[in-house]
Amino acid sequence: MKGSERDDTPVLITEAEPSYDEQFAARKRKYMIMMGLRLPCLLLAGLTYQIPWLALGFVALSVPLPWAAVLIANDRPPRKSEQVNRYQREAKAIESTDRQVIDSDPRE
Repeated sequence: MKGSERDDTPVLITEAEPSYDEQFAARKRKYMIMMGLRLPCLLLAGLTYQIPWLALGFVALSVPLPWAAVLIANDRPPRKSEQVNRYQREAKAIESTDRQVIDSDPRE
């Protein structure tokens, strides 16, 4: 690789998915965030009860959150379709054979 810069990005040598523990932690984090959004929605609905359409909007927003959180938490993450740096050998040409061969005589 004379004269060219080397690509220092890591080379992916396997198509293994993240470990089960990593997947579970990510799903658990998504579930907790979604369920954590439900409490502020209900509190805002209670604080805005004098404006019925706004209070109903917050309640309507909080109703499907548990259902969506369970669906998202129980779903496997999709396979990533990212461009990865895979190892590729450099193409090397076979040397030509039209060189002069110097041979010795074994009897000498």
